[in-house]
Amino acid sequence: MEKLLSSKLFRAVWSIGLAALFYFICPPCFSKTTLSIILVILLVLINGSPIISRWPWLTHIARFLVGGLFIFSGFIKANDALGFSYKLEEYFEVFHGDTGLSLFEGMKSIALPIAIIICVSEMMLGFMLLIGYRRNLTLWLLFAQIVFFTFLTFYSACYNKVTHCGCFGDFLKLKPWESFWKDIALLILITLLFSGKEHINDLFFPALQSSLFVIFSVAAIAFPIYAYRNLPPLDFRAYAVGMSINENMKAGPTYSPAIYESGFIYENLKTHEKKEFNMKNYPWQDTLNWKWFATTNILIKDAIDPPKITDFTISNLDGVNITDSVLNNKDYSFLIVCYDLKKTDDNASLHAKMNDFYNLATKDGKKILALTASSNKEIDEFKHAHQAMYDFASVDAIVLKTMIRSNPGLILMKYGTVIMNWHHNNFPSYSEVKNKYMK
Repeated sequence: MEKLLSSKLFRAVWSIGLAALFYFICPPCFSKTTLSIILVILLVLINGSPIISRWPWLTHIARFLVGGLFIFSGFIKANDALGFSYKLEEYFEVFHGDTGLSLFEGMKSIALPIAIIICVSEMMLGFMLLIGYRRNLTLWLLFAQIVFFTFLTFYSACYNKVTHCGCFGDFLKLKPWESFWKDIALLILITLLFSGKEHINDLFFPALQSSLFVIFSVAAIAFPIYAYRNLPPLDFRAYAVGMSINENMKAGPTYSPAIYESGFIYENLKTHEKKEFNMKNYPWQDTLNWKWFATTNILIKDAIDPPKITDFTISNLDGVNITDSVLNNKDYSFLIVCYDLKKTDDNASLHAKMNDFYNLATKDGKKILALTASSNKEIDEFKHAHQAMYDFASVDAIVLKTMIRSNPGLILMKYGTVIMNWHHNNFPSYSEVKNKYMK
């Protein structure tokens, strides 16, 4: 039996059968011709290992590319593990809405630990592959992870659920189909590694190999925890230190707006399949087979050189827009960012520091404004609970979570430019800020 399971014939049968299954269950959003090409490439790699193994350089190129990309991808996400957890929450919300399973609702509450685990596993698996440590385990874990991410990105792209995957954080925002093709390329490369796995050997003697693995693992675990407890060491967002919010709200010199076309989603009365149509081909006359379900907008052309910030608006508690007055203040000013007051750190010592900071700053003539997406009632309860005297204004929660990865967080600004920012774990004294940054 063992001999049969390891035979070339059995490998050919299960691989062809699996390829046929994927071909027939693939939804209509993806070209069958393109899918056929991908499946044929994978079948050749799976069943052509005796030939592929003759060229070890192919394996080494794939090993370098996969290992390097996994380390880089994991590092970029670990640099902003909290931001990656926000992206995972988007996926869990989508899956909960589409499936109704409470499992995904529960996973939202542990999105941050899951994000850190994914970051760490990517970096560790990439490193293990590069040094040849535990080859078979590494290859299977890499394969399992890339299959999982390929499913996520395909689902997101096919059903237009999440605008970008967060694969490389804010460093590089890939659209769903771009991210899917990146995962397909990695799937092909990892399949190639299986075919030439006898060429993946340890680079060092066992004791050194194990020592390097332990050292790298400790660093890989410590880095995302450090970045979460402080702020991302590398900040690629439009609100980073040195960035002008005013300038980032302006379009570039070659700006051209996105072009959309009205589209329609119709439901097939026989199969109950939902399909998108444009203005030219929607079946409005075929009432026997199709029923209108929803109207949507179809992106025809992406915007060129758009503003980096498009949704930054500050309103006072009466609903009056005060964005210009905040951004055009030529003096130093402070923003306390609390995107959700119910989730704001409740440490009494921290809030005592914040209140002391407010008192000293206002005595020095500096303005302090707290930004939140919480309701007026929640604001009143928060101010009463923490004896907070600073004024609040309303900003969209997603914008606030983008501005600073801390709840609460502190931002020093001057004329719309971010001078410095602080995590609540590193909340400074006013004298420290004044002496070091307000010159």
